[in-house]
Amino acid sequence: MSSSLRIRGFIAIGLLPALALFIFFVIVPILWSSYYGFFDWKGIGEMRFIGLDNYKEVIQDRLFWHSFKNNLLIVAASVFGQVPIALVLSLVLLKNGWFQKFIRASIFMPMVLSSVVVGIIWGYIYHPQIGVLNFLLDTLGLSSWKQQWLSDPSISMYAIMVPIIWLNVGPYLIMFIAALQNIPSEIDDAAQIDGAKGSRKLFSIKLPMIWDTIKVAVVLCISGSLKAFDLIYVMTGGGPANSTELLASYMYNNTFSIYRFGYGSAVSTMIIIISLVLVAGSQYLMKSKK
Repeated sequence: MSSSLRIRGFIAIGLLPALALFIFFVIVPILWSSYYGFFDWKGIGEMRFIGLDNYKEVIQDRLFWHSFKNNLLIVAASVFGQVPIALVLSLVLLKNGWFQKFIRASIFMPMVLSSVVVGIIWGYIYHPQIGVLNFLLDTLGLSSWKQQWLSDPSISMYAIMVPIIWLNVGPYLIMFIAALQNIPSEIDDAAQIDGAKGSRKLFSIKLPMIWDTIKVAVVLCISGSLKAFDLIYVMTGGGPANSTELLASYMYNNTFSIYRFGYGSAVSTMIIIISLVLVAGSQYLMKSKK
């Protein structure tokens, strides 16, 4: 046996435990969930096979598509909010001085907080009577801008995007800083000798060198946004009038509030399909623009 085959064999053996865990804890539950989607089941008792009826009902439900639209807004806020902000901050905070380390830790701090705590904090910030935001607007003489931030269906979804962006910038900041610091110093020296500076150096050298990291960040943004649940559940519970309902909360309410486990399983299967389509689409677009 050649040395290359032996190395590949060792790599395959080393990956087997992780692969087995992934199949057991991720792939198998997905398949089981898809299977339950074919049944009318309340979580206990006999299951009645109904074919594709649950999936047809999901597709025809107006609230499902409203939740899907809200999830798309969250995806857009994440991809076009978190990634650019983290990228700009990573360029500014690339050095390892004490000031840069302090700012990095401050930006990363929300990630160590529970989403429930973050939701409660922002709930107080948006509070119409005692909230900091309306108080600041009053102080600045902008009382006409005061809103019922989480009670007005026309703006509640947009108000929730702010804490979502704020909460998740930190991890992408760390990823981008690590990617920028891994650019070989020889390439940086060669760019300086060739006279590449500022934006030319950024767009011709740095961004192409960390493009794969940006693609990973976009995938994480999409997958994380489609399973967003806890923060919105704490802040609005999907209200008012379902204006902040997301796919995950829609699935949760159908499964655990009205005990339609079969229908909830069908919704979860649809979420997986939508996630795969969005991730594949984003990767295709980013590949063509590389």
